Amino acid sequence: MNKATRNSFLLFLAACIWGLAFVFQSKGMEYMDPFTFNGARALIGAFSLLVFVLVRNRVTGKKLRDLDWKITLTAGICCGAALTAASTVQQFGILYTSVGKAGFITTLYIIFVPIAGILFRRKVSRIVWVAAGMAAVGMYLLCINESFSVNIGDVLVFICAIFFTAHIMIIDHFSPKTDGVVISLIQFTVCGVICMICAFIWGEPAWSQITSGISTLLYAGVMSCGVAYTLQIVGQNGVNPTVAALLMSLESVVATITGVIAFQIGFLKVDQTMTLRQVAGCVIVFAAVILVQLPKEWFEKKKA
Repeated sequence: MNKATRNSFLLFLAACIWGLAFVFQSKGMEYMDPFTFNGARALIGAFSLLVFVLVRNRVTGKKLRDLDWKITLTAGICCGAALTAASTVQQFGILYTSVGKAGFITTLYIIFVPIAGILFRRKVSRIVWVAAGMAAVGMYLLCINESFSVNIGDVLVFICAIFFTAHIMIIDHFSPKTDGVVISLIQFTVCGVICMICAFIWGEPAWSQITSGISTLLYAGVMSCGVAYTLQIVGQNGVNPTVAALLMSLESVVATITGVIAFQIGFLKVDQTMTLRQVAGCVIVFAAVILVQLPKEWFEKKKA
């Protein structure tokens, strides 16, 4: 398995973990406000990564002092700022709009990423644009099951998609230059501290909220934050950011499937059963992801 294939698989695993996290994220909002939830899960994620880094370095003999800390801190702070902005506006946006709308609007980052790449003079092949368009159509069929109207929640989630685009591009810039796991540790520390400060200013955090929703926080913190975002940082190394965005957009497909299961077992109260329209969306998204992974030579005209 070459590096590109391995890293693409890591991004797919991250998408699966994030997809399941939607179930826990929805459940967690029953216990606490968005700032408290995001802050607690980010700090849990940071702690889990700290343990991993210490154990890894002891086994491999790596030393933190050998890192280029100027680049590492810059990367971690920039990623943390973008992640804080994206997760916060998304969490508040979900309060005012449906999950279906939020899912579709958030995944607009698969369109914004190649646009951002053009701004940085990055060439994007035609087939990637076709796949991005297919993924957008698939997401529409998968997530939208009502009339599309604009409200404050829609606007907030739209802004969230822009911040996630910035997050992807920042990671693409810094991940080849330093330790991706340490970047992830710093970004979640930054996100957790900022969100908890905001929770104490604008929310009403209480220890009872944390203990009541501890299962949702542990999954969102250890798996969604600690594991999945690290897989993203490591996986994006050497993978075209547009391809990475398409792979990570599979989280919506996984979220739909796990949502159905969660409803069937009684974990969620709202019916999550997929319609034929949503199944068609899943098929189109998978087709787009497969298409963008095929060798570019298959679509280029042979020279005489």
